[in-house]
Amino acid sequence: MLILTRKNNERIVIRLADGRHIEVVIARISSRSVKVGVIADRDILILREELQKRRPQCEATSPLNAQQTDAEK
Repeated sequence: MLILTRKNNERIVIRLADGRHIEVVIARISSRSVKVGVIADRDILILREELQKRRPQCEATSPLNAQQTDAEK
C-alpha cells in the first residue's frame, strides 16, 4: 500500500496502462472527515468499498444497477 500525505485541494494522479488517468482530489478536510473527489472517464467504474462488496449481489438482481457509478446514484 502506498500512503501519501496531501493537503486540501491537492491531487493524486493515477496513470493507466492505456494512457488515460484518474485524478483523486482532496476536496475538504475537517476534524472528523476527509472529502475526496475522483475524476475519471465515464467508462471507468468507481465504487465505494461497501458497494464493491455488494456488486456480485447487485449483478444477479439488476445488471443496470451494477453498471452505475457512485456519482450516478
